[in-house]
Amino acid sequence: MSEPNEHTSLLIPHDEEGQSVRSREEVELGHTSIGERLSYNDYSTIDWLHCLVKDSYRFRALHLRHGTRASINQHVDACSGWIAVSLIGIIMAFVAVSIDMSVATVAGLKYGYCAGNPLVSREACCEYVHKEGINCDRFTLWSDRYWPQFGIYVGWAVLFGIISSGVTMFSKTVLPAVGPEAKNPNGYSHSNSNSNYNRYGQGKSLYMSAGSGIPEIKTILSGFVIPHYLDFRILVLKAIGAVFAVATGMSLGKEGPFIHIAACVGQQVANRFEKYRENAGKWREILSAACAAGLSSAFGAPIGGVLFAYEEICVHFPRKVLWRTFLCSMVAAITLKALNPHGTGKVILFETNYGTSYRPEHYFTFIILGISGGLWGGTFTMANLLWARWFRNIRLIKGRPVLEVFFVIMVTAALQFPNPVTRAPGVEIIKNLLVNCATKKDTWVCRNEARTDGRWDYIAWLAYGTLGQLASTTITFGLKVPAGIIIPALVGGALFGRLVGQWVTTISPGIFAMVGAGAFLAGVGRMTISLCVIMFELTGELEYSLPHMIAILVAKWTADAISKESVYDLAQSVLGHPFLDTEHALRLIQHEPSATVQAILPPASTMAELTIEVPSNNKVPQKVLKEHLNYLHRRGLMDGGIVLTQKGVLQGYIAEPELEYGLNEFGKAFGEDKEVRLFGDVDEGEYDLSNFVDRTPITITNTAPMEYAVEIFGKLGIRYLCVTEEGSGRLVGFVIKKRLLIYLDGLKD
Repeated sequence: MSEPNEHTSLLIPHDEEGQSVRSREEVELGHTSIGERLSYNDYSTIDWLHCLVKDSYRFRALHLRHGTRASINQHVDACSGWIAVSLIGIIMAFVAVSIDMSVATVAGLKYGYCAGNPLVSREACCEYVHKEGINCDRFTLWSDRYWPQFGIYVGWAVLFGIISSGVTMFSKTVLPAVGPEAKNPNGYSHSNSNSNYNRYGQGKSLYMSAGSGIPEIKTILSGFVIPHYLDFRILVLKAIGAVFAVATGMSLGKEGPFIHIAACVGQQVANRFEKYRENAGKWREILSAACAAGLSSAFGAPIGGVLFAYEEICVHFPRKVLWRTFLCSMVAAITLKALNPHGTGKVILFETNYGTSYRPEHYFTFIILGISGGLWGGTFTMANLLWARWFRNIRLIKGRPVLEVFFVIMVTAALQFPNPVTRAPGVEIIKNLLVNCATKKDTWVCRNEARTDGRWDYIAWLAYGTLGQLASTTITFGLKVPAGIIIPALVGGALFGRLVGQWVTTISPGIFAMVGAGAFLAGVGRMTISLCVIMFELTGELEYSLPHMIAILVAKWTADAISKESVYDLAQSVLGHPFLDTEHALRLIQHEPSATVQAILPPASTMAELTIEVPSNNKVPQKVLKEHLNYLHRRGLMDGGIVLTQKGVLQGYIAEPELEYGLNEFGKAFGEDKEVRLFGDVDEGEYDLSNFVDRTPITITNTAPMEYAVEIFGKLGIRYLCVTEEGSGRLVGFVIKKRLLIYLDGLKD
């Protein structure tokens, strides 16, 4: 089911039969080949202000009714949001546990199999055997010799990678686009949404289950539409692909994909409630809560999940959404604890207990870790982009994403398998590196650190592991498989922190591994408060929140000094997803002296096609409206509409979906030559579209500072601004959000 459309008429929420009136979804956007060309036309936008007013109409209509049934409906409506987010939290926890168990089972096949039950993981096999009182040797290795082990390990990894990439190929989708050559001869669309896809051309291609999904979710939550990105089919493909991608052993994680999967779960649940199904703005509030449940299920970090959604993903985050997000994340964590996937009865993933505290002289080491994490984070985005541009343009690789995955797996296996530190899955590597050798001495790390012969081979393995991890992460991010950056960054930071800890002997080196993990993730993701909370929720070490704060802030400052964009910002830019970051936009505008709204006005030829001068009788011929609707389609301005003036003064605005709906649904009954009323009182039998006209469009003067336009678009979440001339009040322009984004993109260059 596609996401809701907010363009139901505000004044006529239902038709004569009591059915809700919904014009078609605005998904038919694309490149225009005639006239002015706009970027981002594969995406349409919603209007948060419109959605707010629409929900107010619905609320008033619901509460005007009286009686027992009406009272029950009102209480159900009031509780529907809380019920929805609770269901999302429960379902997401079950999905997360299923994926975790599947990853553990599939990944174990690279090493061997459980003689008692080949379908269980190595950890589960050992636990099962231990309960029987039998030695854990029941988990049988494929071979006792190194080279056969290596060959089998690589063979399974390649197979898993091909499966994951192959599954991802099934998620390839071409966004619909607008093209004049595919237009209906009458210049307007049919009411059947399926005909829209046949009528319009093709736009951008997307592998919807590839990557982490966080850039796309940010785009959706900022008010843009990516059709079918959260469908149930994508959920299934993402989950299957993530299982096999993580099982390969490549430098990627499932935590980012969990957020996309949670958003898919959120859509499935939200669409069961009419309140959210019919309102795109309210629907996105539920998705915000779902994203927090995704991270909470991945890490067992409910508070960190809420803060991550607030800090990194969501644009519209009012207090009510915060409360519901808190509930959703909490329910996910409660369900996760009840399911007990780690067998400890706790949700803490990397529980540690160092038993010692840091001293003031250790602050310098925490700062060093922060600087190192920032240096890597600042250079990672540039290195990854340079690698992608070079490697993916090689003739053998270009256009063959599955082959690219094959080569990266071969390189990753060659780097990781020889190293005893990095041979295990990412989560296991972090657990081993965070260990406190004062209480647990039977691990490979602790046995080597207990040696008194200098341990230079062990230090070399740590150094080699750090460099190999950072290099493999650089070449892995961006592959056409479900993949996140969180676990790889934590692994790289933990390796470097443990390495640094070999020269600071006053406290456990595991402490520096823990702080280093957070610093490296902060450098690449630019998270601050949410990351600090996630780290102490992951480890249970609240005492070390101050070292995390120091390292995370230093890492962010260092990374920002090199590159202002986080890895998610870069991915959004590279993928071409529209996103209005008001803080970043205001920084860009500060470097432009005297930037005013005049700079983003469309050309006069475009304005002529977008404007109708309404006569004093408040009526215009139907064919005039159809001609202007045809202009919108031809230019791909499906986010726009027609501006209505009288004597050059702005009088109203009618959006493209409302205009198209009115012409399609009512035009047949009145004929082609009938005049259409747009303003004023309606006489019986008149062709009336005045209910579809917004008589209070948001306006701004052409001499207003550009900062005004950025703040209005960003804070109000509107789709358009009408620009008037200072002093006279005459209409001089009509600006949609995409035009502002194009202007800001030009400032980046």
